[in-house]
Amino acid sequence: MKILAAADIHGSQFRMNILLKNIEKYSPDIVIICGDITQFGPGELAKNFLDQITVETLAVTGNIDSLDVKKGIDESKATGIEMKKVVKKDISFVGTNGIEIKQIEFLDNKKLIDKKTVLVTHVPPHGFQDKVFIGMHGGSKELRELVDKHKPRLVLCGHIHEDPGYVKDKSTVVVNCSMGKRGEGALIDIGEEISIKMLD
Repeated sequence: MKILAAADIHGSQFRMNILLKNIEKYSPDIVIICGDITQFGPGELAKNFLDQITVETLAVTGNIDSLDVKKGIDESKATGIEMKKVVKKDISFVGTNGIEIKQIEFLDNKKLIDKKTVLVTHVPPHGFQDKVFIGMHGGSKELRELVDKHKPRLVLCGHIHEDPGYVKDKSTVVVNCSMGKRGEGALIDIGEEISIKMLD
């Protein structure tokens, strides 16, 4: 499966146009949006952006998305996957915004994550592609505990604009696909192995 993943559009049609250009260029099977679709809303803008995408899309909200953005996702052509497990072509996708502790606890308690899962989150796990401009880690410690415990195959995230890229830790690959500063997202091929191309 070929995935085009991006985060941190922040209400910018310019960034949206870059995403649409890359969809046309790379013909992904699925698009994953890892939150901060808008700049504090509104939900209608999230719906407008997601409806511009021409292939199947999964999405979660981010910390800058207002509460009605979740409704905008649900009313769009995209599928909202926060606190849900969705299976596409035998690959399980599980979503969280990575901000709310209750969401992380829900995924843990319901045992929705295993070693074959693609975890879609806005905030990165602490210590993985989460360095802010002063070198400190801005990721979620609770999410890191979840990842360490359940060892998903792949984690897709954004939020930290300064640190797009990917890292492999044991059995988990973490990809920060933020468009917030200098990136255009990431192209990921999942087969027996995972290959990643950062777009810029």
